[in-house]
Amino acid sequence: MLGKGDIKSGEVEAFLGKNTSFEGKMSFEGMARLDGKFDGEIFSGDMLIIGEMATVNAEINVGTLVIDGELSGNVTATGKVEIHSTGKLFGNITTPTLVIREGGLLDGSCKMEKGVEMAKKVTPIKEKEAEEKKVVDLQDES
Repeated sequence: MLGKGDIKSGEVEAFLGKNTSFEGKMSFEGMARLDGKFDGEIFSGDMLIIGEMATVNAEINVGTLVIDGELSGNVTATGKVEIHSTGKLFGNITTPTLVIREGGLLDGSCKMEKGVEMAKKVTPIKEKEAEEKKVVDLQDES
């Protein structure tokens, strides 16, 4: 299981502080940590940490999810979901591995499947790259 000591300061790629709120779609590579308020959708093949002070209302598709705060929404994780003692999840989970520490709360259902696939979502950067490649390919065919 992951603990606070497992997170090295240089590893976090994205961070939403406790006095911050954000609404929208988020995608990232590496590790991201949310300690503020987030509403929307989150997509990544990597790790998301919902900090103890966080309040998140989102549909989440990630590799690994660690919950220390409060999350409302459905979760798909290709690797693992961990709900720590201060964590609360109100929603449904699809993941091959689920860990709930004593005191952690899951109010919803869990479907444990090996080989869970993430929803095919494209980040805005990848979407732009795909459009540019399509234009180049069409010009090559002329």
